[in-house]
Amino acid sequence: MSTVMHHFLHPHNCGELESPDGVGIEEDNPWFIRIRLAIKVEDGRIDEIRFKVAGCVTAVASMSALTDLVRHRRVDEALAATSADITYALQGVPKEKVHCCELAIRALRRAIWDYEARQDATNAGGTRTTSQ
Repeated sequence: MSTVMHHFLHPHNCGELESPDGVGIEEDNPWFIRIRLAIKVEDGRIDEIRFKVAGCVTAVASMSALTDLVRHRRVDEALAATSADITYALQGVPKEKVHCCELAIRALRRAIWDYEARQDATNAGGTRTTSQ
């Protein structure tokens, strides 16, 4: 069984995350893909990460592989992850499906930016808001 199919049939870190510290949502309308990625950060590291995807096999596999790649990493390390890292972890994806890896990275970045914005608001004395 290919790595892509393994991640699709047995996705890692799939589901909801209660009270996330950051949420990233990414959509690709031409391909009908919708991703929701939630993170919890503890001591500057992504402690928990969960995702939900409506999309193709490669979209699910990309998110599963991404969550494995960045879980327990420092936030700045996670921000440095690339679609090539996901492609490598999946042992390759078809050229026409690389956009799924790129969507996964964009969802991660949105979740981290949301986390950072919440931290800034909290540190500035503002109230913490909930996202999506």
